[in-house]
Amino acid sequence: FFSFSTWFMNLTEKLVSRFLVTSKGVKPAVRAGDFVAVKPAHVMTHDNTSPVIAKFQGIGAKNIKNPRQPVFTLDHNVQDKSEKNLAKYASIQKFARSHGIDFFPAGRGIGHQIMVEEGYAFPGSMVVASDSHSNMYGGVGCLGTPIVRTDAAALWATGQTWWQVPPVANVILEGALQPGVTGKDVIIALCGHFNKDEVLNHAVEFTGGGVATLSIDERLTIANMTTEWGALTGVFPIDSITMQWLQRRMSLLSGRGSTHPRINSSSFDSLLANRPQADADCRYSKTLRLDLSTVSPHVSGPNHVKVMHSVSEMEQKHVAIHKAYIVSCVNSRVSDLAEAAKVLKGQHVAEGVELYVAPASSEVQEESQAAGDWDAILAAGAIPLPAGCGPCIGLGMGLLKDGEVGISATNRNFKGRMGSPNAEAFLASPAVVAASAVAGRIARPGATGAAPGSPQALVASISTAEAGADGEPELPALVDQFPERIQGGTVFCQGDNINTDGIYPGKYTYNDDIRPEEMGQVVMENYDTQFQSLHSNGDILVAGFNFGTGSSREQAATALKYKHIPCVIAGSFSATYVRNAFNNGYLCLESPALVTHLKDEMRKSKREDLTVKLPHKTVVDFTTWRVAYGDHTFPIAPVGPAAQELVVVGGLENWVSKQVA
Repeated sequence: FFSFSTWFMNLTEKLVSRFLVTSKGVKPAVRAGDFVAVKPAHVMTHDNTSPVIAKFQGIGAKNIKNPRQPVFTLDHNVQDKSEKNLAKYASIQKFARSHGIDFFPAGRGIGHQIMVEEGYAFPGSMVVASDSHSNMYGGVGCLGTPIVRTDAAALWATGQTWWQVPPVANVILEGALQPGVTGKDVIIALCGHFNKDEVLNHAVEFTGGGVATLSIDERLTIANMTTEWGALTGVFPIDSITMQWLQRRMSLLSGRGSTHPRINSSSFDSLLANRPQADADCRYSKTLRLDLSTVSPHVSGPNHVKVMHSVSEMEQKHVAIHKAYIVSCVNSRVSDLAEAAKVLKGQHVAEGVELYVAPASSEVQEESQAAGDWDAILAAGAIPLPAGCGPCIGLGMGLLKDGEVGISATNRNFKGRMGSPNAEAFLASPAVVAASAVAGRIARPGATGAAPGSPQALVASISTAEAGADGEPELPALVDQFPERIQGGTVFCQGDNINTDGIYPGKYTYNDDIRPEEMGQVVMENYDTQFQSLHSNGDILVAGFNFGTGSSREQAATALKYKHIPCVIAGSFSATYVRNAFNNGYLCLESPALVTHLKDEMRKSKREDLTVKLPHKTVVDFTTWRVAYGDHTFPIAPVGPAAQELVVVGGLENWVSKQVA
């Protein structure tokens, strides 16, 4: 029996409170800002399971705390049939078998889709994954959030991890989508309209009358790309749509014979009797509104998720394409393939264009084939790929080459992610991707050649809750052996939203044999090829706002460490990046005032270089939590004792080693 305080909680806080590590059976109410220990229902790893195993063994752990908690899904590099990759996959399967861990081999599907199909991401639960698109689980009312490899190893060993409850934004959806407008258009509109970090490092809850008009597939798409919007989670309510979907899944799975271990009448009835919901008087840090009826088909890009253009506008520009993709965990479900097939039936991919298609899972492909949609897509000239991530992560066949333009139903179009950094990539719905593949240029489904009309103006707004008067925060003391000061030359990467693909290119991510010094040699390769020649060992890296956005790959943090960069100072960070950094004993410091000052200096001197070697040293004083550059000093957001300790001991692995010794 657990008792709760009278603090009114939103859905995010309710879900976290269900999985708290507590003593004496008392689960206190949680609120934004709290550091909490949690025992998630499940932790998913994919191809990165191999380095997680190495971390697990490296910390001296021998037994999995709870073998029912981990889930292994091989999905990223499934096209690689080399002896080396097959051996890697076999070793993961062997480890899973020896510890009794649920394992899904290459070809079964993308991990996030499997987590939903197989009921690991169950409504009302909390599930983490060593992948940034675990936000997707929020589409079924499951609190999904990313962790990093070191966290995963610690979870295997201890069954628990830490999380700071983020501020929660309420996104009120009103009205209903017009015919031909999709969930992908909704999230592209949210990313493109609210593109000033409004939800950065927030949990997002979707509420309002418009939610009931969205299917589960549309919700999964929207929740999936809250990652690109900058959020740590994106959760939909557990409503009648959710319960109806769960009933259909239960019926489908029961037809296979034995009772499913997670999706069954018992779990359904338990959820129905105790559905977590936000309290009526709960608090949100901000409220955003979007009228779904004013959303129209859009694309984002090129090479930026937070830049959007209406498809009508792009048609008038006659943007020719070379490759098109209907792949990935965001838009390769049954309804997505049906949407594409509807456009492609009786048509053929334009000469000079390659259209690639991959199902989100083997189950999706079977259902799509039964409906005739999969075959219709192939009949139009599409090139099939196995269920997996493939070109979305820049692996396998069909990657963009120098000078090419691609349009994709994936979730990321960062420069260099899907191939050459000298290519351009746009994101769109499966229907727009299919229509563009037929037209040979970015086009609307059903376009007749007539000039498109102007789309309706988007109706959206934002308001921020009034902050309480908390007074001046008390500066934290320094833990034993944490330095009082660091200093070094200054290298300024003045771009905002520098993503993990820019910091550490995806093509190196699954090369487990790359040496630390080699990792340092490719730092910032996709962001600026001049970085390596401008940086000297010991220089401090200062960067713009929202540094480290994108994937959850920890190499984007460790590579800076191996480049002999003592710390990175930014205007703001992706919370997942910061988690990666501290878990690996690497120091991240936030100083928006310093970054704003340097940006002003660059503007005055008309320096537009992506990377600039500045004339003055940067000096950080941890006794006052201020940073000096030239004749100016600026405040730094203090780092608490727990994070300081991780820096001192060299990361979470070393900390856990002491716990299991």
